[in-house]
Amino acid sequence: MNKIKFVIILLGACVILSNGILYAQEIKLAQTGFQFLSVSSDARASGMAEAVNSREIASSSMFFNPACMATLPNMVETSFSLNSFIADIKYVAFSLAYRPSLGQYGVIGLSLQSVDYGDLDHTMIFPNTQGFVDMGTFNPSALAIGIGYAKSLSDKFSVGGNVKYVYQYLGTSVIEEGVNTLKKKNIADVIAFDFGTLFDTGFKGIKFGMSVRNFAREIKYENENFQLPLLFTLGVSTDLNNLIELDKEMHSLIASVDLTHPRAHAEQLKIGFDYTLMNMLSLRTGYTLNNDEDGLTFGVGVSKFGIEFDYAYAPFGIFDNVQRITGRIAIK
Repeated sequence: MNKIKFVIILLGACVILSNGILYAQEIKLAQTGFQFLSVSSDARASGMAEAVNSREIASSSMFFNPACMATLPNMVETSFSLNSFIADIKYVAFSLAYRPSLGQYGVIGLSLQSVDYGDLDHTMIFPNTQGFVDMGTFNPSALAIGIGYAKSLSDKFSVGGNVKYVYQYLGTSVIEEGVNTLKKKNIADVIAFDFGTLFDTGFKGIKFGMSVRNFAREIKYENENFQLPLLFTLGVSTDLNNLIELDKEMHSLIASVDLTHPRAHAEQLKIGFDYTLMNMLSLRTGYTLNNDEDGLTFGVGVSKFGIEFDYAYAPFGIFDNVQRITGRIAIK
């Protein structure tokens, strides 16, 4: 009974905290840059509509809630993801987690996100009948490299954080100054921070996660300042096996709910499910509320001998669909 009361109190505290976050500041649409930081490439998470803020997904946790990396079950785990995003934009993500001395000193992680926007037409304003001249093509790109650390402070509570270097290149501008013509590269970079907590209640597999991502100073390309896509997330999850009493050796059914508060668009509620059979085959689905283009997401995963492959399919409204593939290798 004491555990039940505790869970009820904690749920109430999360609701109060989430309301405070949601209404603490006025919603401002499209006020941020470096939006590539808001796009997930991990197939396991994407199959659950990214409702993984309170779920341990090994080294990939650095892209969501770094505290979830603290319970890494293996000495080394690495993942590599490919994301075929809208408009032929290509994302690549890599993560590596290392647990020295059986986790006595925590878990260290490395992460990388890279974006290829493809070739775009390069034009320059010019006083001719068209109003511009063709300068060929250019290839904008973006990159984020991070170092993370997570540690379990007790058997129920974990903390974690990332520090990352974020960079974006948007081509070269041609500027006329009198009789001179100058070329200027449009480059912006900044140091950003992520941090989070994970609390395992020990009751019915219920876990709570909280994270803050992309915390950084304002940056600018020329004259206008802008901020990174700061994101607050509260999550809760449970293993439904503890409620419906399935054979735990054969089945696992995880339900997860995340409440997100982004800086540049309305709040969202993300719901995800992950069913695993015999620790080998996983089937996933999820849904994001309060998003015009998102629909039901679907995912599948196969795992054996420390090697795992995940695939996720996400319809994206008028932009067709997004497909993601992730491979993982774990070393005990």
